[in-house]
Amino acid sequence: MSGSGEVIGAVFILVGAIFSVVSAIGNVRLPDVYTRSHAASKSSTLGVLSTLIGTLLYFLILDGFFSIRLILGIFFVFLTAPVAAHMICRSAYRHHVPLTESTVQDELKDYYMENENPDSEDEEQVERVEGSIKPLAVD
Repeated sequence: MSGSGEVIGAVFILVGAIFSVVSAIGNVRLPDVYTRSHAASKSSTLGVLSTLIGTLLYFLILDGFFSIRLILGIFFVFLTAPVAAHMICRSAYRHHVPLTESTVQDELKDYYMENENPDSEDEEQVERVEGSIKPLAVD
């Protein structure tokens, strides 16, 4: 029975390593912050989760040891990584980080033009910040 636990754990850890390599390749090869964030959040989350599940199953099957720390790690990675990637993309979009030239459709552009008007406090803050920080050039 110990051989099966090692094989199951090794398969999950190997799959996690493959997902992590795919995530690293995606971060290097993809053209803009939005697609890179997608690669970083989706595949690296799957990679880490698979590795943690493989470790959990290995110790559970081999030693009969159930680790609540691994369960908490799985839970927090599953919860925080996609939310963080979403917030990074949202912030990049609001700061007018350009999309790649091959982008076909920008559905948020019309929404932000219609629904987002800066408040008077925000306008004052923008005026104060403009003197000290140069905005990104958007072509």
